[in-house]
Amino acid sequence: MKTSIILFFTAILLVVSCGGTKSTADALYGPTWELEYISGPRIAFEGLFPEKKPQITFDKASGKVTGTDSCNGYSADYELAENTIVFGDPGPTTMMFCGGSERQFLQMMKKIDGYSVKEGKLNLLVGDVPMMRFKKVNP
Repeated sequence: MKTSIILFFTAILLVVSCGGTKSTADALYGPTWELEYISGPRIAFEGLFPEKKPQITFDKASGKVTGTDSCNGYSADYELAENTIVFGDPGPTTMMFCGGSERQFLQMMKKIDGYSVKEGKLNLLVGDVPMMRFKKVNP
C-alpha cells in the first residue's frame, strides 16, 4: 500500500513537472532577437555594427525567418530538427550598401547548423561552438 502511494505521487509529480515545460524550439518564436556577438571578424563588434545591430524573427507557421542584416531587410527559409537548424539562402533583400559588415552576418548564417536557448539568449552554433549570440528585444 505504501509503495503504491509513493508511486502514485511520483507519477503525478512527473506529469505536473513535464506538462509546463516548453521545447527549446518554442523559445525561438515570439520575440525579435538582436545580435550581440559574432565570431570571426577581426573588427570589434561595435565597429562592425555601430548604429544598428542585425535582427532575426522566427515565424513558425511559414518556416521563415525575417529581419535586418543591420542595413537591409532579409527573409530566408529555415528547418529545425531537435537542436539543429539550417537556414536557406536569403530571399529578396533591399539593396542599400552600408559598408559590407552586413554581408558578414548573412555569410555566417549559411554556416550555422545548430542552436541553443539559455538564460534568455539565442546561440547559433557551428558544431558545438557559438558563432552568434542574440538577446530578446521588442520589435
